Formats: sequence, C-alpha cells, structure tokens
Amino acid sequence: MSAEQLTVVVTGGSGPSGIAAARALRRAGHRVFTVGSDGPRIEAAAAEAGDGVTPLVCDLAVLADVRALHAGISAAAGRVDGVIHLVGGWRGAKGITDQSDEDWDFLERSAITTVRNVTRVFYDDLASSSAGRFAMVTSTAAATPTASGASYVAAKAAAEAWTLAVAEGFTEAPASAAVIFVVKGLVDAGMRAKSPGRSFAGFTDVDELAAAAVGLFTAPAAELNGRRLLLSP
Repeated sequence: MSAEQLTVVVTGGSGPSGIAAARALRRAGHRVFTVGSDGPRIEAAAAEAGDGVTPLVCDLAVLADVRALHAGISAAAGRVDGVIHLVGGWRGAKGITDQSDEDWDFLERSAITTVRNVTRVFYDDLASSSAGRFAMVTSTAAATPTASGASYVAAKAAAEAWTLAVAEGFTEAPASAAVIFVVKGLVDAGMRAKSPGRSFAGFTDVDELAAAAVGLFTAPAAELNGRRLLLSP
C-alpha cells in the first residue's frame, strides 16, 4: 500500500472513462499521464480531466511507439507505478459465419496487442514499485459468449488471460498487482443526456470505475493480485 504521490499512466485516455480516471487519480494526489492516439482529442481530454494531467500521443499497438512512450515518461517522472488500461472497442456480427477478418484485426489490435505491449514495456517499473498496479477492463459478456459477439469475447478472453499471466509474474514482486475490472457496460453523463429514456440497467458509471482505479493504490497487493473485480452499479 502507498499514500505517497505515484506516477500513473491512463491509456485510452481520450474517452469518458479515461477522463474520469485521470481526474480521480490527479485529485488523489498522483502524477498522471493520459495517453491517446489522436493529439487534439487527448489534449482536450487532459484539459477536461483537470490541471496537472499530462497528455501524450502513442499508438499502443506499435511496440516501438510504446517503448518511446515509456522513455519519455521515465525522463520526465522516473519510474511508473501504475497503468490503468482503458483501451477497447466493440465489434459484433449476426453470428459465427459473418465474423469478419476486419473486425477481428481491429479487436486483436485494440484488446490484445495493446495489453501485451503496455505490460511488456512497463512490467519492470510496476514490479519494482512499492505499489505497482496494472488494471484492465473486461465485459461480463466474456463469461457468457454469444455467436454474435464471438470475436469480441474471444479478444477479451485473451486479454484477460494475458493479464492473469502478468499477475502470476507479480507473485515475485509482492507489492505489485494486476487486476481485471469486470463491467456489463460503462455509462457517462453524455450517454445519459443523449438517451434520457434509457435506464442503462446494470451499467457502471465511469466515475465508479475511476474510484475503483484510485482505490487500487491503497489496497494491499495480496488482496488484489489476479482478481477479477466486478463493479456493480
């Protein structure tokens, strides 16, 4: 556990969940770098998250770019203590036969390759930290696969397995933990405003996800490592 200021990287920082996480982590006193693939979008997201959140641009599906990202953060802030990985995306179909290669390629890059790249590059930092944390977000759909969502749930399952392997690696680093946040779906104020008649039953608010991310850094690693944490609304 740690109450000190830590350096935390939020990947997938341009979306509502990334903005909420960066804001909450900064308010908790941490140094926050938020990462997106589009310069203007991540700059706007960082500004929305609040003063002191630093925007960075990186294609996390390209290993060399992730290594350059790490080098830049290390030069500015030293060791990274946490990565909150919020990169994702949905692609679906009608059934098994029309699952397209284009959708699989997108999901493989966004859901699997980004997790692999980020954890490989930042692993040593997290393992050497007094409160090293890695977190990714998965869907409850991964536990109940459907034909229409085959590519999506397969990609999520692979990302979960990789994260659990990271957790096993952290058994040699008892102050560090890798966890999986499980949600049915995420909802934010903008989604509610666009669909005022929709209940979003079972969805988790992005602010709840953000609070859970902050809480990782004060909970004991032994209570977290390798766990799938269901975030109920």
